[in-house]
Amino acid sequence: MYCSEDGTDITAAVAVTPYQTDDYHEIDWQAALKDDEVAVVHILAVNPHFRNHGCAKAMMRKVISLADSKGLKAVRLDALACNVPAHRLYESLGFQKRDVRHWYAENTGWVDFYLFEFLL
Repeated sequence: MYCSEDGTDITAAVAVTPYQTDDYHEIDWQAALKDDEVAVVHILAVNPHFRNHGCAKAMMRKVISLADSKGLKAVRLDALACNVPAHRLYESLGFQKRDVRHWYAENTGWVDFYLFEFLL
């Protein structure tokens, strides 16, 4: 878990792991990579008071930089299909949409997720 702050408030937070799990094995990725060659973003959150200030973009750039510094070969993530602002963010950073999956999540039930990949 990483967070950014402006001195007094947390502006954004991200949860990322330096590996992928079985859920990601069946996806049409650009590169066939081992589980421990991939960083996976699990959640990205921005403090509502800091939306539209570039916090999410800066946080994702940091994730990419950290993954690269650790010798990983890709950053991957899934986002709710309805979360168009997130899709725009990831694509603006160079992530490519690779697949769509209908998965179950505790907080949403069965829903479509888009899967994104950034090769390092």
